[in-house]
Amino acid sequence: MMTSNRLHRRIRRTLAGTVCAVGLIAANGLSAQTASAKTDTLVFGVVPQQSASRLAQVWVPFLRHVSKKAGVAIAFATAKDIPTFEACLERSTYDLAYMNPYHYTEFHDAPGYVAFARQSGKQLKGLVVARKDSDVTTLHDLAGQTVAFPSPAAFGASVIPRAEMRSAGIAIQPRYVKSHDSVYRAVAAGLMPAGGGVGRTFSNIGKAIRDQLKVIYETKEYTPHAFAAHPRVPRQIVEAVRTAMTGIKQSNPALLKPLGMKGFEPAEDKDWNDVRSLNLTKKQTEISSKAAVRCRSD
Repeated sequence: MMTSNRLHRRIRRTLAGTVCAVGLIAANGLSAQTASAKTDTLVFGVVPQQSASRLAQVWVPFLRHVSKKAGVAIAFATAKDIPTFEACLERSTYDLAYMNPYHYTEFHDAPGYVAFARQSGKQLKGLVVARKDSDVTTLHDLAGQTVAFPSPAAFGASVIPRAEMRSAGIAIQPRYVKSHDSVYRAVAAGLMPAGGGVGRTFSNIGKAIRDQLKVIYETKEYTPHAFAAHPRVPRQIVEAVRTAMTGIKQSNPALLKPLGMKGFEPAEDKDWNDVRSLNLTKKQTEISSKAAVRCRSD
């Protein structure tokens, strides 16, 4: 892990430069740890709710803008699936990260990620979708069936729908298919009777897939995903990144539409106490800790 002093020196060199570039780790095959250690760059990890190529398409222009405004180089990174992303967070791979609410409560405790921003005017709720032409219209229609979810610890798309099904006495067999997009495609193709997702990814899936699906259930609402910084990142850099993000709605609002967001607001750790109040355990969420995982996005 990079020491605080080393990161300070690295960032001072970056701030002294005149060009702030956003790199795409998924494209060059480097691990996020390697990129962070060998370049004057902060690695920004994005939870892989969608394919790496799709995430890069919408996040790289956003990060390029934030990089320029904040005066620090930022590299986009993701992982092949959500369990791998969880393991990489646990290993402190990312300097900055966009993570789901439950991930934040876990990885705030260790290794110590601290929230600095969140999507503005937004609460997170999960969805359960089925094919439009199917007979499935309520959660009770899924009793005894196999239901698709992105991963065990995908908060809005998996943890909360499964918890609310258990509370309603509806027993299902979960099938984990790696990403939100994979859930929607599996349901649209008739491979699964239903699956879990969230509003943002459902809206962002291709129209040809979305038009084959219907929302049969929405969960309760919770604080949305966190933008968080590893404790090794100096406070002034975090502040610069937050200021750049919160100013995007005025400076370049066109960057928000592909993300499916309307803007950003400052956040603090206590904002996620509603998630903590659920008292979820690692056994319930099956959060991953892969000792041998390679933290790379391809």
